[in-house]
Amino acid sequence: MRVPLDLVFIGLTLSSSWGNGHATTFRSLIRGLNADHHRVLFLERDVPWYSSHRDLSDPDFCALAYYSDIDGMLVSFRKRLEGADAVIVGSYVSEGVALIDRLAQMHLKRLCFYDIDTPVTLARLDRGEEEYIARRQMSLFDTYFSFSGGKVLGRLQDEYDVREAVALYCSVDVERYGPTGELPTWDLGYLGTYSPDRQPTLERLLLEPARRLTDFRFVVAGAQYPEDVRWPANVERIDHLPPARHPGFYSRQRFTLNVTRADMIAAGWSPSVRLFEAAACSTPIISDQWPGLSELLPDGKALIIVRETEDVIKALTTIDERDRKQLAQNAKTIVLKEHTGLARARGLVGSIEQIARNAPRQACIPQVISA
Repeated sequence: MRVPLDLVFIGLTLSSSWGNGHATTFRSLIRGLNADHHRVLFLERDVPWYSSHRDLSDPDFCALAYYSDIDGMLVSFRKRLEGADAVIVGSYVSEGVALIDRLAQMHLKRLCFYDIDTPVTLARLDRGEEEYIARRQMSLFDTYFSFSGGKVLGRLQDEYDVREAVALYCSVDVERYGPTGELPTWDLGYLGTYSPDRQPTLERLLLEPARRLTDFRFVVAGAQYPEDVRWPANVERIDHLPPARHPGFYSRQRFTLNVTRADMIAAGWSPSVRLFEAAACSTPIISDQWPGLSELLPDGKALIIVRETEDVIKALTTIDERDRKQLAQNAKTIVLKEHTGLARARGLVGSIEQIARNAPRQACIPQVISA
């Protein structure tokens, strides 16, 4: 039996799923850790755009604390940070570069990074943008947990001096995601915050099919869409959908659409949490194409990969009910076996235990490059 670990996450947000995919990713992972009796503290920067949209302010699976500045947080939680089996910093944390430098100077047992945006991070670093992590800091971490797998792991170690890169995909909390039994309301739906690089694909794979299939019903749920987007009359809009309503939303779709950001497509092996959530809810998936997708969920068996408007129209109009349900069942079987929060938590713990078998880390003074 494994000895429970004491872990501290410093992440973008756990309390609010508004306009981000981090909260649901952290929630599933940490619930998995809690199920195996690990102790977790999550530290979140208190910012107005999340504090005004909190849908989980008092989690029952970990301790959640807010901080207003790095100095105050490090003073208040220094004992907990230095006593933790691992401190894990997430991507997109405010003032992340300064925070990582300060943590690296402390006497931490293990310092790790969880990049929920790996392809975006690498693209930013290649452009010289260091908003939440600097290139010089990549070697400071005992393990660099990556949202993306495949060839990205080799790049992290070979090109960015990461000591050890480990794939840690997002996951689904099967206690909260499952079919609700509601009858389908929409023929095709999409759940996602507005992103300029995803919008052309959404236009091609959902809005144009909606214009052509006027007797079919569509839905798009997500915040921050510009006012100038032209929505066809048969496309219903939902501005924000909290996680508690996701299962019902998926269950009311005949098919759900997955659309991937350009950096994620280029990197490959970067599955969205929406794929796993939809599969757990027994909703068949139509997705754009990227390397590694069919290896995770086989094309034609566990989902339908499409490229053009006509591919979507064909799927919506020719796949019969028996085959539609079989697609959903095949995807669900894979996800419940390989992509749950508990499975992901055990992968994280296994990696941290591997670090523990090595010599304990020493505090270091990061080399700060002046402008």
